[in-house]
Amino acid sequence: MRIRIVSVPVHDQEKALKFYTETLGFIKKLDIPLGGGNRWLTVVAAEEQDGPELLLEPSPNHFEPAKTYQKALFEAGIPYTQFNVENVDQEYERLIDLKVEFSMKPTEIGTAKLAVFNDTCGNNIQIVQIL
Repeated sequence: MRIRIVSVPVHDQEKALKFYTETLGFIKKLDIPLGGGNRWLTVVAAEEQDGPELLLEPSPNHFEPAKTYQKALFEAGIPYTQFNVENVDQEYERLIDLKVEFSMKPTEIGTAKLAVFNDTCGNNIQIVQIL
């Protein structure tokens, strides 16, 4: 068993694609129209293009429990997912320069350092460095 695809709900797939590629540095892997204006849209890490894919999944417009869950996580400041980085401080500075909004600056917690930012698509995302 392997992890191949993990999804993150996004309010606007085009906006998410721009943020995740142009700002975060991921690369678009798949972009397949599904009808109704939705796409099977995945990105991968530039350093691991054959690795796990992140599905930028359209937030269900007609499924209130999913919308409520995503909104509640965001408002509570809880990250929807996390990405590992080599150096949280450097990544934080790079993203700040790109005008990314952080709700938590780099903070050491036990054997990790983390920071949390707004992905502009309805989610808090955590970056983590294992110390």
